[in-house]
Amino acid sequence: MRQDVIVILDLGSTQNTVVAREIRSLGVYSEIHPHDITPEELRAISNVKGVILNGGENRIVDGEAVEVRPELYDLDYPMISIDYPQSKCGTQLAGLPDSEQLKKFVFEDCKAQANWNMKNFIEDQIELIRSQVGGRKVLLALSGGVDSSVVAAMLIKAIGQQLVCVHVNHGLMRKNESESVVKVFRDELHANLIYVDASERFLGKLEHVSDPEQKRKIIGGEFIRVFEEEARKLEGIDFLGQGTIYPDIIESGTKTAKMVKSHHNVGGLPEDLQFELVEPLKQLFKDEVRACGVELGLPHDMVYRQPFPGPGLGVRCLGAITRERLEAVRESDAILREEFARAGLDKKVWQYFTVVPDFKSVGMKNNARVFEYMVIIRAINTVDAMTATVEKVDWDVLERITERILAEVENVNRVCYDMSPKPPATIEFE
Repeated sequence: MRQDVIVILDLGSTQNTVVAREIRSLGVYSEIHPHDITPEELRAISNVKGVILNGGENRIVDGEAVEVRPELYDLDYPMISIDYPQSKCGTQLAGLPDSEQLKKFVFEDCKAQANWNMKNFIEDQIELIRSQVGGRKVLLALSGGVDSSVVAAMLIKAIGQQLVCVHVNHGLMRKNESESVVKVFRDELHANLIYVDASERFLGKLEHVSDPEQKRKIIGGEFIRVFEEEARKLEGIDFLGQGTIYPDIIESGTKTAKMVKSHHNVGGLPEDLQFELVEPLKQLFKDEVRACGVELGLPHDMVYRQPFPGPGLGVRCLGAITRERLEAVRESDAILREEFARAGLDKKVWQYFTVVPDFKSVGMKNNARVFEYMVIIRAINTVDAMTATVEKVDWDVLERITERILAEVENVNRVCYDMSPKPPATIEFE
């Protein structure tokens, strides 16, 4: 069953996601698309019931105001505009204090049905995947994180053995992470899994690279190269499956919004990519991805496991990566996860991790002055990864974590707790 869709065209609004989520809360599916979508591209989206022209403070790009293509007004779709004065569609909302009028537009003007739910979404995506892929094969990067696990489950349901999963150990994984991925997916879920240990290759490419964006692009680009090499060993691989979700796209920058940071599956892809992308989650927010995983029947622990960025510990070993600091991040992260689980915080806190900066501070060990690194702890809660609040961890728990890190992790003499919400900070440091 193809769900009814309300299309939101991004004309410079900073509230696209808010509008999308409000419509979805009404039980109607919504998608966000660029302002310059063509009539052909719009018609290609199945079951579009209406279009929202969503203007805002970012409508001026390179000195000119962005506008929709005039041909869109000649289509038969009901249209409404928000903060977009050039609109010729007639009805205009001053902003989001107009919830009732938005509801009226969705149900009365567009005649949309409240059929947005995960079961229908999955059925629609499976139909789209089968239509896109046909009888060919898909190569999927399976990190074991929530996004890639949900994509894997959906692709397995859609195309079965046409999916080839590849787990790349880039040397930036958490402690025992790769071993766990192999155990769960190959041994327990019987996935068609290829394991590649490319840790030395990645660390060599990243040597002396300190710029965060360059690190992300190197990691993303190298990932693709590894997949291309694996694909050449196989027959009929034409597609690359990815767990891209909507916050990844937003933070990597749109045509009317500045980049916050590139994501390896958005901004780090090489221009000569040899695969066509399959990204069934790219219009979902993080909480919706988890709901999708539950509907697909994935284990609860897998669906609600700790989020982990594609570049891994590479963006938590701040600045140029050294093996010494990388090991400090890995070991301190393991301690943090152990102690949060002991305190029951693993079921309460959305994301928690450690980072190690690339500078040292003075300290005392064995009655001697030392210059060693610090470990910074971050623990935050969020619904959709677009905003986040800091978890108020009990002082006794923080003291125990600090004592263990200082006693068990080499080359560390200081532990700090990050008190910054998102915004103005982001979830990760790089």
